Amino acid sequence: MSATIVETVPQARTAPTPQRQRKRMGRTAKYALLILFVIVVLMPVYVLVVTSLKPPSDVNPATSWGLPVRWPWEAAVEGGPTGFDNWKTAWEALAAPLGRTFLLAIPASLISAMLGSMNGFVLSRWRFPHADLVFTFILFGMFIPYQAIMTPLVQMKTSLGMPSNISTLLVVHIIYGLPICTLIFRNYYMGVPVELMEASRVDGSGMLGSYWRIILPLSLPGFVVTIIWQFTSAWNDYLFALFLTNVQGGPVSLALVNLSQGAQLANYGAAMAGALIASLPTLVVYILLGKYFIGGLMSGSVKS
Repeated sequence: MSATIVETVPQARTAPTPQRQRKRMGRTAKYALLILFVIVVLMPVYVLVVTSLKPPSDVNPATSWGLPVRWPWEAAVEGGPTGFDNWKTAWEALAAPLGRTFLLAIPASLISAMLGSMNGFVLSRWRFPHADLVFTFILFGMFIPYQAIMTPLVQMKTSLGMPSNISTLLVVHIIYGLPICTLIFRNYYMGVPVELMEASRVDGSGMLGSYWRIILPLSLPGFVVTIIWQFTSAWNDYLFALFLTNVQGGPVSLALVNLSQGAQLANYGAAMAGALIASLPTLVVYILLGKYFIGGLMSGSVKS
């Protein structure tokens, strides 16, 4: 029996359909637009990094986009000032204020988040008389501009004899963080099934027991959102720090301004290095918790 030879004919590739071409073009345009946004966002970062690596004699606003004429290791070989001196100067000026800012931002974010969780639980599950009116008054604090209350705030601080340091700033940030934290937690708790609360009461738990045993363990997304929000607000604050503290006892934002304006001839390289150092903690927070931030924000603050 002779073997039958089957000749395979390669199939011709089908031409892409117009719909597929449109999808491909749309995907290409989307990625091109995203790359453009990334470039625009990273342009200031590039200027900060490049300027911080330049010796003071090479720093010139007219050539801020250019790479260093002498890299730090090259300038070190020549024996003159290097770009590393900028980072050393910035660290020496900002080390103590950085520590004070951690003592401000961490307690402010944790305490505001905890108090906001308690407020949100009460306002979402305890329908006492005029609860909506109380919630409205709490939210009203979010819409008062900081500039409008600076003068009475300073007068109250002076009349109470409060010191011009981080402790005063901590109290202010806790109070000003309560409205947004209450809003986020209240909306988040409105989505918690009522059956969980009823089951807890059947087991003999009261209002407080239900909060500690049932609600609080479910509150991680809300805490992530409020802690990131409050940490960033307290860390980047300048206006409250300017009015309520001083350079000797204030946060890193005041020290950074003093670093860039402290001498007759501004040290732009040290100021750029200081700006990078001061921004690192918030950058690390968003890198570590950013993916939880969006999920927590969507699961809580957009619920009605």
